[in-house]
Amino acid sequence: MVGATGTIGRAALRALVRHGHEVVAYVRPESAARLQRAVAQEGLAGVTVRAGEMREAAAIARDGLAEGPVDAVVSCMASRTGAPDDAWAVDHRAHLQVLEAATAAGASHFVLLSAICVQKPVLAFQQAKLAFEAALQRSGLTWSIVRPTAFFKSLSGQVARVRQGKPFLVFGDGTLTACKPISDDDLGEYLARCVTDPALRNRILPIGGPGPALTPREQGEQLFALVGKPPRFSRVPVALLDAIIAVLGTLGAVVPPLRAKAELARIGRYYATESMLIWDAARGRYDADATPEFGTERLADHWAGLLAGDRTDDRGAHAVF
Repeated sequence: MVGATGTIGRAALRALVRHGHEVVAYVRPESAARLQRAVAQEGLAGVTVRAGEMREAAAIARDGLAEGPVDAVVSCMASRTGAPDDAWAVDHRAHLQVLEAATAAGASHFVLLSAICVQKPVLAFQQAKLAFEAALQRSGLTWSIVRPTAFFKSLSGQVARVRQGKPFLVFGDGTLTACKPISDDDLGEYLARCVTDPALRNRILPIGGPGPALTPREQGEQLFALVGKPPRFSRVPVALLDAIIAVLGTLGAVVPPLRAKAELARIGRYYATESMLIWDAARGRYDADATPEFGTERLADHWAGLLAGDRTDDRGAHAVF
């Protein structure tokens, strides 16, 4: 397994252990000690943590796969920012190296955590993910490409501000988009099932959590209900993002570091205006009813746990606000 240090990767690791698999978690050297501690604390018997370089197939084979045959690969690895250089280095090239090493080690199946937003690819990280998806499908291995909808952590950036009495921020009127959020544990369980379930092989698998689909406004209403306060919303015009993108794009022509910031702004705009649901190209609309559902945990359950202090939320770069 690669990508085991993130929250979804950790959930997938737990699920794989529950399913009785022996797992080699291959990570970067700087992440090995942290993952070792987590594995010990959670009592994940059957997990071996190995560390090495991700950018060379020979290093992956030597440091990660040398001590035994490999039946399957599960990848939850993804670029940290989605910026073009990072995306092509991780979402595409590093994955190609993992695929090469795993194929040489005898792996027959590859489970890839991708993203539902690649349906309408206009950003660098989407194009990088699609390029590897295509390479995987040509590889000769059986494969499962999992494209989840929104993650709970992506939608939890406003819990603290609402608890403090601040309004819930929405783009436009709060109904521009919708999604079926899926929890880390439910997604981890789905990924683990992909390893052995023949019905999930050689398929692109969009997946969301239990419905119905929620707009940002509906999410805000649920959050205010949990904190016991009347809903208050503050609208952010999409035109503001357009202006930021235009300025950064212009300055990026002469100040190269600003090019990456312009791309991050484009990513923010994409998520502010595109639903994380099945895209019906023939009808030119997103289809909530056609978006598959899996699991039992709902976004409000996650928020209730955060508010009660029963869980923490490592959002990293996954929250717009």
